[in-house]
Amino acid sequence: MNAMIHKKTLVSGVLLAFLAATSWTTKPCQVVFSHQVQKEKIGLRLPRENLLLFRGEGGKPQQVKSVDDWLKRRDEIVRGMEKVMGKLPGKEKRCPLKMKVVEEADCGDHVRQLIHYESEPGSLVPAYLLIPKTASSKARAPAVLCLHGTNNVIGHGTIVGLGDNPNRGYAMELAKRGFVTLAPNYPLLAKYQPNLKDLGWESGTLKAVWDNIRGLDLLESLSMVDSSKGFAAIGHSLGGHNSVYTAVFEPRIQCVVTSCGLDSYSDYFQGDEKHWFPEKGWCQTRYMLKLAEYRGRLAEIPFDFHEMIGALAPRKVLILAPVKDNNFRAESVDRVAAAASQVFKLYGKPGNLQLEHPECAHDFPPEMRELAYQTIAGQIAAKRK
Repeated sequence: MNAMIHKKTLVSGVLLAFLAATSWTTKPCQVVFSHQVQKEKIGLRLPRENLLLFRGEGGKPQQVKSVDDWLKRRDEIVRGMEKVMGKLPGKEKRCPLKMKVVEEADCGDHVRQLIHYESEPGSLVPAYLLIPKTASSKARAPAVLCLHGTNNVIGHGTIVGLGDNPNRGYAMELAKRGFVTLAPNYPLLAKYQPNLKDLGWESGTLKAVWDNIRGLDLLESLSMVDSSKGFAAIGHSLGGHNSVYTAVFEPRIQCVVTSCGLDSYSDYFQGDEKHWFPEKGWCQTRYMLKLAEYRGRLAEIPFDFHEMIGALAPRKVLILAPVKDNNFRAESVDRVAAAASQVFKLYGKPGNLQLEHPECAHDFPPEMRELAYQTIAGQIAAKRK
């Protein structure tokens, strides 16, 4: 199915003026409860749709007038994420990667290795490493972190050519284009079942982020990888929000492609409370169990995708939000992108946030993958002389 693209203009003077004028209100089309709006007004959190506010002296909201001001707001966003996800570890969890090749397959123009690496003491992460045959220590290639969608049978195998959906093979297709790609399995899916409690994790989301960060450490260690322009991260569905979460914490990621991966938490299934019980929706152990504590008061969740996408500025971000996606709604993504665009404009890089609305359901069609690959190449591929 060909995808018709509906482009959105993310920044305009009219839009920003409206956002500034409504900094302490919620838009009428956003589905929230009235008491949630009131609590957001009185300062339990800064408004997610106005990122040009930060807490100044005494915690009083002030207008962002510089990047330094914005970085104070960004710090608050990260603290909000860690309140729910748990605190990102430091050196105490870093250990030798001890990469081991379990099996290898010749795929014609690239080699596919099933590997594992130790992301933290006692935790081996299964991953696929795809290496173009043109890549070597003398002809190094850029690398992409490829994050898979929800699949409890083969997990990361879906994106390296082992699944039955051709629209999911982005790790394989990028390898065919000359990129080294790494596809780690997501925790608590398929055969990767780490004991999060024993390992000290408060959420599967942050465990995945840490595994991904260590995956970038692994890519940096490979002689055939050129990391001089940083890395890209790409993902569909689960992989779409996994890529965003990881990039907020990991500055080495210079380009993010998220397909069918997000809308506002407040808009998730129109705020229906049945999706906010433990082990439902976002509140599953493999995601963020603590989010269940915000059932009935979603406006109090201390971070949202408006803020996390803003936190990626001024890096290149491509958001793909199909108009027929029943999981994450395009209208909500519009509001997320409009809010985040304020920060990209602050950096003087409004064009680095791109939103596309393909005419399809919860899918990653060929036209959108082509756009994603071109976007990635434009950011991290070295120019050939």
